[in-house]
Parts: sequence; C-alpha cells; structure tokens
Amino acid sequence: MNINLSVEPIAAIEADVLIVPLAETGEQPPAAAVLGPAVAEWLGELYGSGEFKGKLFETATLHKPAGLKVKRLTVTGTGKPDKSADLELRQAVGTAIRVVKKFAAQSAAVYIPDASPASVSAAVEGAILGHWESDVYRSKNDRKPVERVTIVVPGGGDDLGRAVEIGRILGESQNFTRDLVNEPPNHLTPTVLADRARVMAAEQGLECEVLDRGRMEQLGMGSLLAVAQGSIEPPAFIVLRYRPEDAPESTDHLGLVGKGVTFDTGGISIKPAENMDKMKYDMGGGATMIGAMRAIAQLKPKIAVTALIPTVENMPGGRAYRPGDIVKSLSGKTIEVLNTDAEGRLILNDALTYAKRLGCTHLVDAATLTGAIVVALGYIYTGVFTNNEAFGDKLLAAAKRQGEKFWPMPLDDDYRELLKSPFADIANIGGRWGGAITAAMFLKEFAEETPWIHLDIAGTVSHDDGKNYAAKGASGKCVRTLVDLALNW
Repeated sequence: MNINLSVEPIAAIEADVLIVPLAETGEQPPAAAVLGPAVAEWLGELYGSGEFKGKLFETATLHKPAGLKVKRLTVTGTGKPDKSADLELRQAVGTAIRVVKKFAAQSAAVYIPDASPASVSAAVEGAILGHWESDVYRSKNDRKPVERVTIVVPGGGDDLGRAVEIGRILGESQNFTRDLVNEPPNHLTPTVLADRARVMAAEQGLECEVLDRGRMEQLGMGSLLAVAQGSIEPPAFIVLRYRPEDAPESTDHLGLVGKGVTFDTGGISIKPAENMDKMKYDMGGGATMIGAMRAIAQLKPKIAVTALIPTVENMPGGRAYRPGDIVKSLSGKTIEVLNTDAEGRLILNDALTYAKRLGCTHLVDAATLTGAIVVALGYIYTGVFTNNEAFGDKLLAAAKRQGEKFWPMPLDDDYRELLKSPFADIANIGGRWGGAITAAMFLKEFAEETPWIHLDIAGTVSHDDGKNYAAKGASGKCVRTLVDLALNW
C-alpha cells in the first residue's frame, strides 16, 4: 500500500473514496462545513434520523457527493470525544478501509481535521492494519487491494511527514508479526522462522545470529533442548541485535524475549483435540519480538535492544521428554517436569539467562503462556507481571500512549511455595489455581534481580472472530507498545 500526505483543500482531492472520521457529538460535526453544502445536508439527515451517530464502528456512504471530486464519501464513527482519541481513530479508519475494500476502491483519502503527528500516525496505522487479510492460502481470492491511501491535512503542520512514516513502519511491522503468527505449522517450522528472521534482519540492517542444537548443547541449555527433543524438527535460537549509532552514556540494554513454539501438541501431556489447530499461535511471543525489532531498526531509539527467540516444536515423539523428568537449565538450576504442556516456561528460562549473559540490563518477555490468563482477563487485556514496579510502570505508560490494554497482575512471594519440588530446585507447574501467576513466578526465578516484565498474551495474540477494524487471525498486539518503550526510554 502506497501512503502519502496531501495538504490540499478537501475539494481538490481525487480518489475512489474519501473517508471522514466523525465523533459521537450528538450534533452536526464541524467537518461538515468544509465538505460543502450538499454533504452537510446529507450529514444533517444522517444525524437527525439516528442512522449515523458517530459511534465507534458505524459507517455510512454517499455516492457521487456533490462539490467533491471523489467518487464516494464514507463517514466512520470514532465514538465519544472523551475516549482515547488515537486508539479510536486507528480503529475507525481500519473499519472504514475494510468497508471500502468491498467497493473495490483502489485509492482512498482520509481527512484528518485538526491533525497532530499522533493522529496522523494513528490514521496511517489504522489503514494498514485494516487492509491486512488472513486468507493468503485460499486458492480463489478475488479481493482487490486499496493500492493508495492519501492522508489529507489541509494546510499541513509540523512533523506530519515524519508522522506518516512512523505510522507506516508501525503498521507494516505489526502486519509482519501477524503474517508470521498466521502461518500454518507445516509451513513455519523453527528452521523457517529463523530463516524469516535472518531475511528481515538483512533488510533492516540488524545483526542476526541463530544458535543450532550443537551450540545450545555446548552452552548447557538443557531445559530448552528437553522440549525440542520429541520433534524431528531441529530447534533454533534466534538472536537479533540493534545498536544505536549515537549511543548515550547510559549502559541500559533492553532484552526482548519471545516464546517461539511453532506448534504445541502439549507433548506427552497431550492437549485435547478441540482447538489444537490454534497452537500454531504458540510462537506469537517470538513473532511479536521479531516484528518489534523490525520497527526498532527503522525508528532508531537510543537504547541498545537485543531480541532472543528460542523456537521449537513440542511433540510427543519417541524421544519426547516426560512428566517426572528432571532437566538442568542454563542457569544451573534443576527443574522437575510435572507437565510437558508447560513447555513455554522451559524454553524461556534458558533464554532469560542467556539474555543476561549477553549484557541485557532490562528484560521483557512475551508468551502465549497460559490459558489461566484468559480465565482471569478474557480476550481483552494482556497480563503484565514484573519484579520491578518502576520498570512495570514504564511499560504500562507506553501501552497507554499506544492505546493497548495491559493489566498488572500480582507476583507475591507466597506463590513461590506452589512451585516447590522435593526432587529438584523448582517444579515447572504449581497446581490448578493461579496458573498464570505461578507460570510468571517460575520465570521470575530465572530473571532473578534483573528488572523484568512478563507479558502473557495467550488471550490477545489473535482475533478469533475478527473485528470491524481487523480480519480474523493474528492481532499483532504488543508490537507498538514495545517499540514505544524503546523509543521513550
């Protein structure tokens, strides 16, 4: 999709469709004045009849609007003005793009009155995210893409060109993550995921290193390798490095650790057949970190960032690890395996230890770690766990700026008692209750004193039913929050 900025008057814009976001104000919107008398009359009828009130996700379309050069005018609701304006705008533009695609519109213009850099970025992002589809493997596909989107800001403003570029980078990087997460597991093995990371790194100027099984054995990543041993697909450990050109005096080094289980059967503790197809999403944390690094490489924050993605398949083969096994982690701590379906924490603990060895001073991991977080928060919020309140607050502030819903969860020392093992240093599960918390508590054991945040994205990695503003499938959530965290360090 080609994105550009126009500062021309709205009446001079030529496109298949003009998209105008309107708030739920209960009265004729101010934008009506610049759209001409015929359009103003139409809007008055819409608002007067209640057919369109400006509620979020509402749309209405006028064909051949008098006084404008565009073929159609589509208004899209942004909801109450007191809401998170950029989030609502992003979703409203995404909704409109999905509507106008049905018209086979090849070009669209989006009018942003009273534009700020943040609102322009949000509109660009919304258009790119709304345009994305998840049906690339369907043999018959007659969709016609919107090839060009023009952000219309009559009169212009400071930094709006840069804002368009930021929105494009964030939107495309989230879609990069969504493409990875949506890949079927027969097409995206650990080896293929590593190859995709290598290609992205070469394109964006990142360093990329991939550790193979032999190197992991040499290092002593016994916990990670235990999970991998049941599959004929070899494991890989992806390391992506970004180093700022003008590094500040600070020695802070952000480590982004993502779970990369390209398919999770549960191993010997096998999952039920129902919904097992969704276990292709179990590498969503790894894909999130790869997408974030793609954006970081282009937006160039002033902090060093390293992403670490341990990637494996969890299969019940003849060599698979078993309940009752005791494995030795890279940290030297021993782990009693009580359930082989609690595999994510077993690959992440070695990754957290390795991240510290590489010099990371602050750690964030993202993982589709537990069904328990979905019980607690549903499919709306990402669960946030941390051992450092100040660091956690910094991430939550980034999420708020980006309009992403994160919720802090408890991590009291009392929960550590549930992970005691009479045979090893720690057990890999803690019983039925508080499962998301005990999973995070397990990871905390390996983060130790390093400031660390765990994001449980099991409920937010995908849109199972699709949204007005987004296709069914992977969501790409958390990418822009992690990028914001680095940019505003």
